[in-house]
Amino acid sequence: MVKSMLITKTSIRDRVIIDAEVQMNNPSDYDFSPRADIEGNILQLRNEGDIEATTSVQLDDEQMIVIERDRLVELRVKFSVQGMHGQLTHKTKITRDGPNSKKLAEPRWKTVLPIVM
Repeated sequence: MVKSMLITKTSIRDRVIIDAEVQMNNPSDYDFSPRADIEGNILQLRNEGDIEATTSVQLDDEQMIVIERDRLVELRVKFSVQGMHGQLTHKTKITRDGPNSKKLAEPRWKTVLPIVM
């Protein structure tokens, strides 16, 4: 299940793009079905079937015009798991040394969501 969600950025290219960070409970958890709703000029992002995992952002007039035109939003999600994606304990001093550098994998996901108005 989703532990928490946070919208980090909203922008416009061809359509409205929402960047979000989603924190999952454990690494083998794949239960994430995002849904997007709009009330007034507030976009709410939630996980289907989970009332606790919600986040919202206020949109400006230009973003509202694009959303009303397209009736969809592009969602970019960065996943993390509590305790796995924190600080490394053994880092190399020079990170540009390829084979010796240690970085954690950051799973990312991109989708297009229809908007419920």
